[in-house]
Amino acid sequence: MKVYADHAATTPCDSRVVEAMLPYFTAEFGNADSQHYFGRDTAKAVADARATIAELIGCNPNELYFTGSGTEADNWALKGVALHKKDRGNHVIISSIEHHAILVAAEWLEKNGFRVTRLPVDGTGMVHVEDLEKAIDDETTIVSVMYVNNEVGTIQPIKELAEVAHRHGALFHSDCVQAMPYIDVDVRDLGVDLMSMSAHKFYGPKGVGALYIRNGVKLDKLICGGGQERSQRGGTTNTPAVVGMARALQLGRQEMTVNNAHIAALRDHFEQRVEKEIPFIRQNGNKQHRVPSVANYSFEYVEGEGILMLLDFNGIAVSSGSACSSGSLDPSHVLLAMGVPVEVSHGSIRFSFGKDNTTEEVDYLVDKLKETISKLREMSPLFDLKKGGTYNV
Repeated sequence: MKVYADHAATTPCDSRVVEAMLPYFTAEFGNADSQHYFGRDTAKAVADARATIAELIGCNPNELYFTGSGTEADNWALKGVALHKKDRGNHVIISSIEHHAILVAAEWLEKNGFRVTRLPVDGTGMVHVEDLEKAIDDETTIVSVMYVNNEVGTIQPIKELAEVAHRHGALFHSDCVQAMPYIDVDVRDLGVDLMSMSAHKFYGPKGVGALYIRNGVKLDKLICGGGQERSQRGGTTNTPAVVGMARALQLGRQEMTVNNAHIAALRDHFEQRVEKEIPFIRQNGNKQHRVPSVANYSFEYVEGEGILMLLDFNGIAVSSGSACSSGSLDPSHVLLAMGVPVEVSHGSIRFSFGKDNTTEEVDYLVDKLKETISKLREMSPLFDLKKGGTYNV
């Protein structure tokens, strides 16, 4: 049996989405910015897709800009606002558990003369409004806090955080990449000025994302060289992917209630078995404020890389953290920020379930996970000491 339990990294493209995209690879192949029949035809498809997504997230079509990824959208939002408003102030605030797209963009800003404050989180991965109140000042131009954390699934109080930013004259950006499959995101209701999203997280194609920019917000360009996206983002429009993104989000919203219930039931079944059958574990995240898909556990006395390898050998795909950093042996910055000890964080695994997973797959996963943890602990000198052994270094 093969089990895919890494939906926070990427989701399989829905067959209905693929069907919607196919004509724009072949018969409807025109460049959407060409001034002839072939271009006008695809331009209409892009416009329709933009209007569909805009309606679903509660904005105007002219406030939505397509990008090549969520990472690009994050970079554009943070760098673009900071650079455009540098004469007003040079202070940027992010949370300490952001996706690396925001973390590295913030590091780049620091190297170029900006001040960056990284907000702490509590032991469940939650950002607190009072910490933003303490950190924000008259030179703060933008605050960026992700809606849902990609490693532990904690949902942040975005609406309240945005209100604080606005009260102090700062713009607010949220990386909503992990929220889109599970939450009915409405940018007006949240009160965000900028919002990032990525299609491959909600059963759409890879290679396309979007940035919502509220009308009136000004920011510097990130990618120059063409007049696409109303002259704000250069590059030939990826028409098939844009069409696919709109279809995926449309389907996701229509089926969200059913999908969420199914996924939550799988996650709960998984957690009940893990917590009953595997000793010396720690669950990471917030039990009350989280998306239905993610379960993050630390397995003491073993290394996450060993767990990944043995599960993969048994046909099971999971992650030791975010996909963008899973090749690193460094402990998760998210778990460290939450106060998880370094030695415990090294044994942490993220399990993220999707709409096509089954109870049979979850049971197979838990069975193989139990075998894996037992086998690795048998080889662990630390676990031997825990049992009263006399291992000598």
